[in-house]
Amino acid sequence: MYPGNFDPDKTAYVMANAGVTVSYGELEAASNQIAHLFRDSGLKRGDCIALCLENHRAFFPICWAAHRAGIFFTAISYRLQAEEVEYIVNDCGAKVLITSAHLKDTFSGFKDKLVNKPTCYMLDGTAEGASSFEEAITSYPTEPIVDQSYGQSLLYSSGTTGMPKGVKKPMVDIPWAEPDPVFEARKIRYEFDEDSIYLSPAPLYHAAPLGFTMNVLRYGGTCIVMEHYESERALELIEQYKVTHSQWVPTMFVRMLKLPEGDRNRYDLSSHRVAIHAAAPCPIAVKEQMIDWWGPIIHEYYAGTEGNGSTTITSKEWLGHKGSVGKPADKCKVHIIDDDGVALPTGESGGVYFEGGGQFEYLHDEAKTNASRTSNGWSTLGDIGYLDDEGYLYLTDRKSFMIISGGVNIYPQEAENALITHPAVMDVAVFGVPNEEFGEEVKAVVQPADFKSAGPALEAELMNYAREKISHIKCPRSIDFMEELPRHPTGKLYKRLLKDKYWEVPGR
Repeated sequence: MYPGNFDPDKTAYVMANAGVTVSYGELEAASNQIAHLFRDSGLKRGDCIALCLENHRAFFPICWAAHRAGIFFTAISYRLQAEEVEYIVNDCGAKVLITSAHLKDTFSGFKDKLVNKPTCYMLDGTAEGASSFEEAITSYPTEPIVDQSYGQSLLYSSGTTGMPKGVKKPMVDIPWAEPDPVFEARKIRYEFDEDSIYLSPAPLYHAAPLGFTMNVLRYGGTCIVMEHYESERALELIEQYKVTHSQWVPTMFVRMLKLPEGDRNRYDLSSHRVAIHAAAPCPIAVKEQMIDWWGPIIHEYYAGTEGNGSTTITSKEWLGHKGSVGKPADKCKVHIIDDDGVALPTGESGGVYFEGGGQFEYLHDEAKTNASRTSNGWSTLGDIGYLDDEGYLYLTDRKSFMIISGGVNIYPQEAENALITHPAVMDVAVFGVPNEEFGEEVKAVVQPADFKSAGPALEAELMNYAREKISHIKCPRSIDFMEELPRHPTGKLYKRLLKDKYWEVPGR
């Protein structure tokens, strides 16, 4: 299915803050015009375009145009610095770049360094080196191009060291408008249909929000897109639009739970049937509170941009397997292996590998691609976890975040999960810092709910609080405070940016 299948007068999506409503007919017409522009620019199946935009009303027409033109589309974070955007545009080989006047300064910082000389367009204005996108498409027909075929996203990892890597997946080799088994499976799993109203509170350039919103538009539902996330505003939108489906990251749950009780309970959430979350581990106490509040409508999945496999779990299953991210989905299998590739027994932690999932490669990085695979083709996202005797997967932490203190392996996620439940904590990061005797020791950096409370007294209170919940060896030896932690809007914590400050000493 695609936008042209549905009632042209039906609302396809709403830009919530701006109050802009776009119909399926408008989405179909605009995406067809843009697809004609791409063809007229010489783009053929397998080529690539890039878009660096805020959550803009043109985001979906551009992605749909690329999708129906059979080309790769690289959505880039508008929060990146000019040199970071420059790197991605050059690396993905984009032949067309689309940005907006909101990013005029960023564009000016890299426009002269684009080695492939892509044609550059700007929405809501123009700049030197970028012509008006609206004017560029206005003369093109609103009927489809003659050679439609499914395109594919080509998104970049949000790594915090070195440059990000493009995750390139194979093109979908299915005739245009015929059902795709992957999308159909997701439709069935979450009961999406033409009556679904889906709230998307996150930036659209990220894999999960982009993938789910594009799917909802294939199902004929309506997307409510937040330009910026605000906890109470999200609850207000559920009531206002009678939202049936939504997707979240755990930090959003934490922030909603820390709203005053009167604000949390002010809104009618009775239309809300399915709330999906992923992207980061969710502390058990946080998820328990969310299920108590919203009911057993919460679904969790574990997957990555790589699309190499996934697990899923319902609220009912989770309550019987607290902390689990579920069982394998879509016919893939999960294996837990050690560093030598040897399978580990039930309950023992090791590398999490998928068998039978989708294929991918890290663009222009054969070494990283090979490092993500075993000799028999299983692949990993770099996480550590274990399986219970019923086959449910539990994630321990990222392998790269593991702390080794005096020869003992410590996974910081446990301390983070303990500290985040304290009412004075808005956000927390735990990692290893240098220790002359033990090699590393456990450090926490906390964003207090009220920064005025930061100091020795709160540090002592939080350290004692953690020791009451988990083994002392896993608890922070010291706590520092920040007004705001460096967290991506999709929920990913840039822990490396914090950790590196403590390791920036000669010889380390």
